Amino acid sequence: MNIHFIAIGGSAMHNLALALHKKGYTITGSDDAIFEPSKSRLEAKGLLPKEFGWFTNNINSNLDAIILGMHAKPDNPELLKAQELGLKIYSYPEFLYEQSKDKTRVVIGGSHGKTTITSMILHVMNYHEIAVDYMVGAQLEGFDTMVHLTSENEFIVLEGDEYLSSPIDRRPKFHLYKPNIALLSGIAWDHINVFPTYENYVKQFSIFVNSLTNGGIMVYNEEDAEVKKVVEQATSSIKKYPYSTPNFKIVDGITFINTSFGEMPLEFFGKHNLQNMVGAKWICLHMGVGEDEFYEAISSFKGASKRLEKIAENNNSVVFKDFAHSPSKVKATTTAVKNQYSNRKLLACLELHTYSSLNTEFLKEYKGALNSADTAVVFYSPKALEIKRLEKISEEQIKNAFEQDDLIVYTNATEFKEFLFTQNFENSVLLLMSSGNYGGLDFTKFKDLM
Repeated sequence: MNIHFIAIGGSAMHNLALALHKKGYTITGSDDAIFEPSKSRLEAKGLLPKEFGWFTNNINSNLDAIILGMHAKPDNPELLKAQELGLKIYSYPEFLYEQSKDKTRVVIGGSHGKTTITSMILHVMNYHEIAVDYMVGAQLEGFDTMVHLTSENEFIVLEGDEYLSSPIDRRPKFHLYKPNIALLSGIAWDHINVFPTYENYVKQFSIFVNSLTNGGIMVYNEEDAEVKKVVEQATSSIKKYPYSTPNFKIVDGITFINTSFGEMPLEFFGKHNLQNMVGAKWICLHMGVGEDEFYEAISSFKGASKRLEKIAENNNSVVFKDFAHSPSKVKATTTAVKNQYSNRKLLACLELHTYSSLNTEFLKEYKGALNSADTAVVFYSPKALEIKRLEKISEEQIKNAFEQDDLIVYTNATEFKEFLFTQNFENSVLLLMSSGNYGGLDFTKFKDLM
């Protein structure tokens, strides 16, 4: 097949391009800007566009399909040319479904935890040398790409994102996969630029649950009240398997769980991650992996990239960075770190970076999110508000939203960095939460402080 990618440089898009290239397809692509690591990875396979921009001569009737990325706009000249020629145009999730129609599709959904759960499942499969196709939202240790597609593998494991499919397809991605087996980890309002009300957001998960194939398997976190309600009210004919937090204990900063092997130490921690592990176990059981085999493999799982990733440590200090940015993720991560290191001072920093987190109406959702921290800091860039064309936010508004009088707020990246690097980290934990980079923070420098 000859396939052209409009907006090939995105994290998900370039990984799909690499996977299809490896499968033997002829791939071309375009974008107006491509950054690392996408740029080097595409260049290594000869897939990097010769020049950046949109060029209508890239589009011709010899193409079997167009894959359209979210970065493109509805008036993109290449898209308009493809529509004019009547070419088949797929969104990213639509094409993944086309590639997996004859497979058993396993889809992991939820407002939080889906990348970690998908990563856990793939770690277990890789450990036991069980070949599966997959798409995951983080780069994993031992995996070349975030997307892998074959003709022969029975299963495909897909991270089910609720965000929109493409500029011309406003359906959430996870509505398009039609799972045989699915998991729902949690529901907490997000993406308010697309789902302006909580009720509208929750409705997308109801549609997802009812999109399972007839007789499909639904694994769900029964400790999340909204998830429990959505799954139990499902009208489709599916089998339901609830899960909850396992018994655990923390000894000297290490989390132990009970298994048939006896007490087993884990490389990861936090109540939310223990829930993720049990959800992953249920999925693996349905994919043919026994419980003992699951625990043997999961004992060596260190976590997905950017998910509570340990970036520096010495005998009495440790630094984590985490992709957490939504209120529920921030609260769960902050609480987990404080519980794990209860005898240390926790300095928790959050960058408000996304459209939702910088929205004055949504800010109140962060109430109490940083309460577990001994010192809490919020950083945001007024420039980000300008770029997203949002109302200005004051320091007072931030403090009122978090309902934390001693909250420290920074809007200047240089001042924030000076604050960080002048702290005494003796007997401390530093937690850096963001989907951005705090205005250019060099995370490698923390190794020099330890």
